Amino acid sequence: MLHTGHRGQIGLLLGTIMLRRAAAEFFGTFIMVFAGTGAIVINSVSGGAISHVGIALTFGLVVMAMIYALGEVSGAHINPAVTLAFWLARRLDAKALLPYLLAQLAGAAAASFLLLLLFGDVATLGATLPSGSVQQSWVLELVLSFILMFVILGVSTGARESGIMAGAAVGAVVALEAMFAGPICGASMNPARSLGPALASGHLQHLWIYLSAPVAGALLAVPLSRLIHNNKVERTKT
Repeated sequence: MLHTGHRGQIGLLLGTIMLRRAAAEFFGTFIMVFAGTGAIVINSVSGGAISHVGIALTFGLVVMAMIYALGEVSGAHINPAVTLAFWLARRLDAKALLPYLLAQLAGAAAASFLLLLLFGDVATLGATLPSGSVQQSWVLELVLSFILMFVILGVSTGARESGIMAGAAVGAVVALEAMFAGPICGASMNPARSLGPALASGHLQHLWIYLSAPVAGALLAVPLSRLIHNNKVERTKT
């Protein structure tokens, strides 16, 4: 049996590990939203200097960079839909679920309010808004998130996107999907990425699309990945 002191040391160690992982998710999401939606804001104030292609590439590149920088610490989910899908796939312990989600949402909000402080409410701070019908954007977000999560499950180990090509693969999918679908639905694929700008700009009317569809799409990718990759989905719990 473990003595009380040993149990306390183990509990402190586990708490420290979780704190590091939550901090990684906070800062990873902060950087992703600050760079990605910042590109939208700066594109607006600079008269289109970045362009739609540049914005899509910015999102893809910053996601890739965060995976390489933080993948070994927390998996660099930087996306509540990804975290929920990893939990459903039994790759993420339930105890990590709430710290991850809170850290991601807080990081996104902090980035958006910093952009508001720097630039004011320019380009709705990159808020994701449907340009077509609500139904069209909801289905697009579901499919985009499904594809993204399927790729993530295929290139990651456990809950950690830490393989040599994981960052490049996931970043490329984010850029690709933002490139072709961004003009219609915003190509959020990430509830935190949409929540931060919506809160800072006050554009909340369509937020439900970008909270529900990415989660639904990511969760739907889990059974397909389990079918195709067989034991890989449930191999590791972290």
